[in-house]
Amino acid sequence: MTIYTVMPLEAVLDGLHGEPAPSQEVWVNGIFMQVQPVAPGMGKIVRLLQCSLDDYLKPELAPGNFVMFGQPPEQ
Repeated sequence: MTIYTVMPLEAVLDGLHGEPAPSQEVWVNGIFMQVQPVAPGMGKIVRLLQCSLDDYLKPELAPGNFVMFGQPPEQ
């Protein structure tokens, strides 16, 4: 693999061999996603695992956004 970048190699490869952050898979409003827990009942979205194609276009479901989980589904 070849990477063309102006960034120093140390910055590109930083964390490559580090321990991955803990994550868990949760259902939030009918969408199955992988999140990194940041507080009890709150997590940062890593990726969507099971959802409709339209859900990928919703900005609130983009990776890096925070969601609440472990609560009753909204009605």
